Amino acid sequence: MESAEIRRRWLRFFEERGHKVVPSASLIADDPTLLLVPAGMVPFKPYFLGQVKPPAPRVTSVQKCVRTPDIEEVGKTTRHGTFFQMCGNFSFGDYFKEGACELAWELLTSPQDKGGYGLDPEKLWITVYLDDDEAERIWHEVVGVPKERIQRLGKSENFWSMGVPGPCGPCSEINYDRGPEFGPEGGPAVNDERYVEIWNLVFMQYERGEGTGKEDFEILGDLPSKNIDTGLGLERLAMILQGVQNMYETDTLRVVIDKATELTGVAYGAAPGSDVSLRVIADHMRTSAMLIGDGVTPGNEGRGYVLRRIMRRAIRNMRILGATGPVVEQLLDVVITTMGQQYPELLTDRKRVEGTALAEEAAFLKALKGGTNILDTAVTETKSAGGSVLPGDKAFLLHDTWGFPIDLTLEMAAEQGLSVDEDGFRRLMKEQRERAKADARAKKTGHADLHAYREIADAAGATDFIGYAFEQGESRIVGLLVDGVSSPAASEGDEVEVVLDRTPFYAEGGGQIGDTGRIRLDSGAVIEIRDCQKPVPGVYVHKGVVQVGEVTVGAAAQATIDVRRRKAIARAHSATHLTHQALRDALGPTAAQAGSENQPGRFRFDFGSPAAVPTAVMTDVEQRINEVLARELDVQAEVMGIDEAKKQGAIAEFGEKYGEQVRVVTIGDFSKELCGGTHVHNTAQLGLVKLLGESSIGSGVRRIEALVGVDAYNFLAREHTVVAQLQELVKGRPEELPEKISGMLAKLKDAEKEIEKFRAEKVLQAAAGLARGAADIKGVALVTGQVPDGTGADDLRRLVLDVRGRIPGDRPAVVALFTTANGRPLTVIATNEAARERGLKAGDLVRAAAKTLGGGGGGKPDVAQGGGQNPAAVGEALATVERLVAETV
Repeated sequence: MESAEIRRRWLRFFEERGHKVVPSASLIADDPTLLLVPAGMVPFKPYFLGQVKPPAPRVTSVQKCVRTPDIEEVGKTTRHGTFFQMCGNFSFGDYFKEGACELAWELLTSPQDKGGYGLDPEKLWITVYLDDDEAERIWHEVVGVPKERIQRLGKSENFWSMGVPGPCGPCSEINYDRGPEFGPEGGPAVNDERYVEIWNLVFMQYERGEGTGKEDFEILGDLPSKNIDTGLGLERLAMILQGVQNMYETDTLRVVIDKATELTGVAYGAAPGSDVSLRVIADHMRTSAMLIGDGVTPGNEGRGYVLRRIMRRAIRNMRILGATGPVVEQLLDVVITTMGQQYPELLTDRKRVEGTALAEEAAFLKALKGGTNILDTAVTETKSAGGSVLPGDKAFLLHDTWGFPIDLTLEMAAEQGLSVDEDGFRRLMKEQRERAKADARAKKTGHADLHAYREIADAAGATDFIGYAFEQGESRIVGLLVDGVSSPAASEGDEVEVVLDRTPFYAEGGGQIGDTGRIRLDSGAVIEIRDCQKPVPGVYVHKGVVQVGEVTVGAAAQATIDVRRRKAIARAHSATHLTHQALRDALGPTAAQAGSENQPGRFRFDFGSPAAVPTAVMTDVEQRINEVLARELDVQAEVMGIDEAKKQGAIAEFGEKYGEQVRVVTIGDFSKELCGGTHVHNTAQLGLVKLLGESSIGSGVRRIEALVGVDAYNFLAREHTVVAQLQELVKGRPEELPEKISGMLAKLKDAEKEIEKFRAEKVLQAAAGLARGAADIKGVALVTGQVPDGTGADDLRRLVLDVRGRIPGDRPAVVALFTTANGRPLTVIATNEAARERGLKAGDLVRAAAKTLGGGGGGKPDVAQGGGQNPAAVGEALATVERLVAETV
């Protein structure tokens, strides 16, 4: 039974029995304590805790889950995986123990032609909590399970809680006997490898108190209503129903293994080491697809780092198995096609998922080339010095320059027999973060001591901001800093920070960047202002350069902003408010602002969302915004008390601190926000808003980037020009372009395949001649040579294996061929069994040859692959192979 059918039967069974089917929540946990959803009941926590009323008294779901604490064990055991699906049925004060047990037994043991899973009841064993007499009675007397197949286990195995005070209760597990080939008999209390747990029924009937661990807590009493939370591991049931020995051989993972085998030529089951790599690839690629599908993008923090780590582990394991070029697209295609049967959104969102994954692969392959050389050099230096610990500064260099996650460095160093100075690495990372924070502060302060600004404020008072009403105004210079130090005067060419008693310049804040413009003194001096900041409350600091004359403290001045730029920023800021409200209308109040930046003609808006916003929703949001522009709504600002603003429903702006009096910006009947920024007077002044797209920036935060006004028009005009050019090229109407271009690409792909086929045939034609020309090195047939430049890695491998196959099997043979592709040398070396019996291993020969080429490589004893940086060294590499063969035999 396929996994998709297991899922369908689960949902249908419980829906027919009065359960509301709830779609899987996003893997991005809507819980600040979690990066990703690790268990099926997580989306239902608010219901169990009484924070939210459940949608129905009975619900069921198949929840996507990701767990990564044991990521290093993936592939090494048959039960560790990062992604899994948890089938659950839940009761909120409805049925309890008897109902849960009967439903579970019915679904598991009913014949498959009656909608069940058809498991043999004689192979099912039950565990209950030590003193849960009621559960044992139900299983035996109501369900009919023989007492000898019911076992009692302790609190650590059969009692559940959330780990914090709240609901808890005993649980009962259903286990399947896989037979004597998996271990001795005796039930799950004796052997959990043979008697594998498939379904856990949690009976939430108590309230727990404070405590630690699984057992050290007090039971405070009964819950007012008893709940049911059950979880069946879909992959474990698939393993049983499909008759395979482990989860990696089930339908949704085995197809990925088969594709990886096809791409690398390494068969599954050939060797324990390569089997681990194949299982890692299958597991990690599936998890990557599911994470990207839910809106996670690779990054260096939080869930983005989880995705980056597992993607790069998968890609590197493909390289270990011999893959040389990009592989993610082909692997991902299998994953999406297979998992798309259960999650159709993967199919509809295929392009975005593939785009994100392919970009990460390209970045990592580039990093891997340079980083591997750096690591190899560092390893050699460390070993030469007699050390066993890779220095922390080397690990930091790999991370900072080449994007190597520290986990990858740890893994690769361990393969070379070294540990890593993690403390040194983390110390350097901390220093880098502190420097970044200092640079951010410097943007605000211009490297000046904040004390200098406070002195100006103490002496002259707060700056009077007149920019809401005026674009220029008379003022006086009350403070002047040159190179961060207070100064009475500044000359032509000096970088300065100027403080005025009153100013029309808006200081950066609330997502709006600072104004630019000019300050002219009565003396004729001119200061070009490039930014305006507010490093301490109430003090507006104008940062710029003296263009003409001398500037002195106390001088009268005329301050004028760049009006055109200010108006463009105001349009962007008003558009941000409209976008915020439109998103909240479409997605709900959880789409709260999490940051913004308003620049001339464009803006970015960050907001909370546990998953990617569907394209259709983005289209609706954009349409709603532009409809508001057409309504010509007035934009008004009013100062009022904070309590009154809240009473009126004004939305607070992200990251801002408010006093007793606040400024409320209202856009007609559409939007009302607390905001200190500048805005248009009417929505018609925006002209047009074009949302360019949205993406994840980590930790459940999405980002929209957009254009406003003339910038939006120019963008659409460029798009129109491109469409017109495409129309001319393909001779079709705009609505025909996707189909016509798709057809052209398909033909091009077919042509490329034909070219590739012809090239491969041409390369293989040389096999017979190469085999005939084998040199004899102490009884070993040695074939070496350089094939035409541009020969791909796959063609080179096929040629090497073809040549090896043409040499009689009883004669020891080594085939080592080289080529240059994209300016880089590449080699594939193969040995036959007779050669390996004489100590000639392909992996050893490749490593030596690749080192000569200025690179690295590896593989199995029978065939291996490597490359380098120096094509001129191919002749030397050929000689190295010949010398090693002679020395070995």
